[in-house]
Amino acid sequence: MSQFASPQVQRGFTLIELMIAVAIVGILAAVAVPQYKDYVRRGSLSESFSQLADYRVKMEQYYQDNRNYGTTTCVDAAAAPSWKTFVPTGAKNFTYACGLTSSGQGYTLTATGKTGTVSLGHVYTINEANVQATTTFKGAAMTGKNCWLAKGSEC
Repeated sequence: MSQFASPQVQRGFTLIELMIAVAIVGILAAVAVPQYKDYVRRGSLSESFSQLADYRVKMEQYYQDNRNYGTTTCVDAAAAPSWKTFVPTGAKNFTYACGLTSSGQGYTLTATGKTGTVSLGHVYTINEANVQATTTFKGAAMTGKNCWLAKGSEC
């Protein structure tokens, strides 16, 4: 046997290799998590778009039969259909409201993001002329946005 021992085979990872892997995972998470949250937020917004559009159609159908959108509040006549209270079934992310103009010949429907949901900080409206508007987007007030914003801050 020789007086020099054969070199040992190194197994496992060094601390530097492990720290590099942790840093890479951290960088990927820093990019992926905000992107995922934004993706989930955008997915929740479609509820308001579909509910507002659906209720607008119902309001127009009511107008065809009654020549108004309601007397003192939205569609509150005695013969109003069961959907008159505008509480969509299954609404998870938004609360909805309807306001009449003083003459009862116009209205504004509003969807407001609920507290505790990813849609908090979003407010969308639509009126009898089918003018869609975003009044609040990601918590920031918007003016002159005659569309429903979902991804960016421009129509």
